[in-house]
Amino acid sequence: MIRRSFLLVASSALMLSACGFQLRGEQNYAFKRLAIVGAPPPVAARLTRMIEGGSDSVVVDSTANADAVLRVGESRGFSTLTLSSLGAVEEYQVNYSLNYALMAPDGSPLIRPSTIALNRAMTYSDQYSTAKVTESDLLFADMQNDAVDQLTRRLAVLKTLHPTADQVVPGVAPRAPLPPPPL
Repeated sequence: MIRRSFLLVASSALMLSACGFQLRGEQNYAFKRLAIVGAPPPVAARLTRMIEGGSDSVVVDSTANADAVLRVGESRGFSTLTLSSLGAVEEYQVNYSLNYALMAPDGSPLIRPSTIALNRAMTYSDQYSTAKVTESDLLFADMQNDAVDQLTRRLAVLKTLHPTADQVVPGVAPRAPLPPPPL
């Protein structure tokens, strides 16, 4: 019995390591003091919690005391996804984008202006319009949290606060063409 349980535990650990699973762990950001400018309060709060809780970096209020300045903006929207045969909307696409750029205190770019764009599909019915408003708010909150998680991983890409021109992290735009594959 003990041998079976040991084999079960060992095989589970082996399968988890084989699939690439890894705990998030602690990040090593190039900056130790970060100022966040222009972020909506929920984004700033989650970003602060993620940075301070997962690294030795802190978020400061003043750009004068910061090693790096993160400029953040967001946009939200809806677009029609499907229509019924009568022309009534049956599904909406809920769109969320988080725009950001990381700058040194002197204004030089560390991460060029980039966008994280997310979307979700949401069914719609006039009969449940109040519930659908609440559902869209939940979808926006979920996408906002997902975007902040992606942003914290993107900030970890920066390795130095004094990059040369070729070391500056390039910007990322949604639906940007992929580079040609190496030959």
